Order: sequence, then C-alpha cells, then structure tokens
Amino acid sequence: MSFDNTPNMDGQKMKRRNQLRLSFGSGHPRRDPPEPNTFPASTTIVTQDVMAHQWLPPRTAGSGTLRLSPQVEFTTTAEDLKDLGEIGAGNFGCVNRMKHVSTGHEMAVKRIRMTMDEHDQQKLKTELSIVMKNDNDFTYIVQFYGTLFREGDCWICMELMDTSLHELYKRVFGRGRRIPENVLTQVAFSTVKALNYLKGTLQMIHRDIKPSNILLNRKGEIKMCDFGISGRLIDSIAKTRDAGCQAYMAPERIDPSKAINGYDVRSDVWSLGITLVEVSLGQFPYPDFTTIFEQLNCVVSGEPPLLKESDGFSKNYTTFVNQCLIKEFEHRPKYDALLKTPLLANLQRNTMVVAEFLSTVLPPPAITPRPS
Repeated sequence: MSFDNTPNMDGQKMKRRNQLRLSFGSGHPRRDPPEPNTFPASTTIVTQDVMAHQWLPPRTAGSGTLRLSPQVEFTTTAEDLKDLGEIGAGNFGCVNRMKHVSTGHEMAVKRIRMTMDEHDQQKLKTELSIVMKNDNDFTYIVQFYGTLFREGDCWICMELMDTSLHELYKRVFGRGRRIPENVLTQVAFSTVKALNYLKGTLQMIHRDIKPSNILLNRKGEIKMCDFGISGRLIDSIAKTRDAGCQAYMAPERIDPSKAINGYDVRSDVWSLGITLVEVSLGQFPYPDFTTIFEQLNCVVSGEPPLLKESDGFSKNYTTFVNQCLIKEFEHRPKYDALLKTPLLANLQRNTMVVAEFLSTVLPPPAITPRPS
C-alpha cells in the first residue's frame, strides 16, 4: 500500500513517502506454506480498541459442535447459550460471557459479522476443528471449544479468562505500581512457549501479538488467544488492517522490501518485544503521531525502543527484550534461541507467582447466585 497520492504534503514528506511503500501486512511468510491469518480482536475483558454497544442483534440460528473436553462433545445452537453480558468489543465484533445451559459451562463467545457462503462456512468449520483438536491440551493457549454460524454471524466459543495483559498493566500503572519482573518473565516464557507450539505443531504464525491477545486468569495461567483462525474469515470482514495491530508489526512486515523472501516467526518475536517494553514501562513505546503513516515510518526507519537496566530491570531481562527488537530480522532470534537465553533457559512455569500478584490487583470475582 502506498501513500504517494496523499494530498497537502510538502516536498520532503512526499519524497519520504515515495521511498517507503507500506504494505500493512500484505507480505507473505518467509519460506513457509500458506497459513491462516490470525483473528485480530481478543477474548479479553476489555479490548484495546473498544467500540462497545455497536453490535447488531443476531438473526437466524445455526448449529455447530462444541467440544468442552475430550469426553464432552455435542451439537448445539446459539439458543443453547445464555448471554451473561458483554465483556469486550472491537473493530471486528464483540465478546460476550455466555453459559451453556445444559452443562452450566461458562465461556467467552466472540461474535463476528462476516460474509461467507455455506460452502466456505463448511471449510472454515473443518479448519477450526483441526485447531480445536490439536491445541486444547496445550496449557499456554486459550482453549477453543467450537464455532456456531448464524446468518451473517460467526460465533467463536473459547475459554473464559479473567483479564488481558493490556487491561492488567493499565490497572497496575494507574495505581502507581509496576508489574514485577518475575511476573513479566512468566509472560515472556508463556508467550514464547505458545508461539513455539503454534509454529512447531500447527505450522502457524500468530501475526497479531499484542497485550490484548495475552490473557491471564486468577489461577496464574498466562495464555495466548486469537491463534490460527482462518484467513477466509478475516478476509470476509476486513479489507484493511486495524491500526492497533499495525503498531506492533515488525519492520519487515510493514515494508516488505526489507524481507524480499517474506517474513517468518521472527516478526512475532518483534511484536513480543514491543509488547514487553509496553507492559514493563506502562506505555506504548513509540510516541504519538498525527498519522498512522508517521508511526509506521518511525518503526521502519527509526531506532527500536529498548529497555535499560537503569529502568529498574535485570540484565537478563533487558537483554532478552532487546534481542526481540533487533531491526535486522536475520539477526533476531527465533523461539528455540529465546528459550535458551539466560532469562528462560532454566525457567519453569510458576502460576503461584502470577496468581499472588493478580490477587492484589484484580477486583474480587463475581459470585454467581445459586438457585433457591
């Protein structure tokens, strides 16, 4: 995508825009077979790009298969789900807390308006069923239960989590606190494990790493969401990419000329680095710009935002984050290398550390009244 025809630009800016042609993610993965795009909004309590109360009421019912566990699988319709209220909204739809009436199981249901014929719906169901069967036993990824289709709507049913990393850091810094490094390290560890699994087992690149797509629950589990949902679904609901996603894109995705043979998993490593800087310092690391072009030009042409030990972090943590933000992607580490860094090499999942911190930040859980 080029901005060459943007009006009212002086000669210097026009020259720079002619030199840099932005694709907004239209580049292709490096040396990898075609893979499904990601699902850009999250199942988080509050998404980064809130557009609440703009959802249109659902229409004609359709059925689908829900798989709550390897032993519990059944055909259901939207009428079998009780809506407990909206918990988030974004550019591509909204997220509601719902309860499966016959089992009492609560879940997050992401409802997306789309245009897709019955043939493509069946293809999408097949793809999603593969994701569902492969990832539900992997504890670093939000469980995917299944999909329901209604006229013009796609309902993605997923595990219900308590907060997102985006909501968490906003809440923490809003109270004059910081997220402890041991919790941030668990975020880094869990995210790399999830991304490594997606690529190694499902042959997927996430493509949308950001704080609102990293979820946490009160048990101290940290999980990735919005993974590997079919590219046909996204193509049916959006022709351009959300600016909130663009801000986390690696330079080689914004400007494909920097990766002639296409990008690879290291583009997600960059996005992880930006995410960790943001939640470590309490603000998005790039300054505000008048236009999205100026911001993306800064990502491509400017210096990467790096952490310093003087910011109050250990050498191992700052080194890890800064390795993720090496501009030349050929020198940026992949997942295996990240897992061997001094920060993560001997690390184990520690849900207790995360749970203890969340207990000091999150409000008490809502108590569901029991029938009398």
